[in-house]
Amino acid sequence: MGRRSGRRRLQPGTKDTMAQNSAKPAADDTDDLATGSTAPRSDQRTLERALGSHVRRLRRQKDLSIADLSSSAGISSGMLSKIENGQISPSLSTLQQISSALGVQMSTLFAEFEEQRDCSFVRADQGVVIDRRGTKAGHIYRLLGHGLRDDVVVEPYLIELREDAMPYTNFQHAGTEFIYMLTGRVTYRHGEQIYELGPGDALLFDSAALHGPERLIELPSTYLSIIVYTRDQV
Repeated sequence: MGRRSGRRRLQPGTKDTMAQNSAKPAADDTDDLATGSTAPRSDQRTLERALGSHVRRLRRQKDLSIADLSSSAGISSGMLSKIENGQISPSLSTLQQISSALGVQMSTLFAEFEEQRDCSFVRADQGVVIDRRGTKAGHIYRLLGHGLRDDVVVEPYLIELREDAMPYTNFQHAGTEFIYMLTGRVTYRHGEQIYELGPGDALLFDSAALHGPERLIELPSTYLSIIVYTRDQV
């Protein structure tokens, strides 16, 4: 159950080199300072991708397969698949056929590209308390955000383990989960592995494996839990 340190030692001269490099960023390097994330730029979300994503969502809402919708729209399954994946720019006549088959106006298909980006703001202590299996074991789940409309769903929770909390290691669901420990100390099981978590420790794992806090060392404890999954996993 050993813990691994995430610290890295600086090589001699590294600090001075970093200071020199950060003092004056080159003009053509300033774009790289915008974020440390490797996520693609938002302008890479083209009209084709937004259109395809919306067609796919409407199709799934109506419980239609690709074969069902392509047959109703009078186009091939291969073409519909390429449209949903943003790989081609469909003609207006093709979009008219798809919108008719879905029972919506053609302008509806472009709504996602034109609409404002989602943003969810929750004030302190105002997150919605969610009743989940762990709640019965003294685990309080407070949902901190909602309303994302993309194919990827993100559920951020603030979890509190109170003094009467009980260990619970039978959580299991689709997607990926990220945990960031805020207060207290617990041992957390993921599959066959056990990790001791204290303030500042983080854990990222495949949540299809059984997981949950196994030993509650210091209570009360709080940690952030962010669950990410795609709608087709629901």
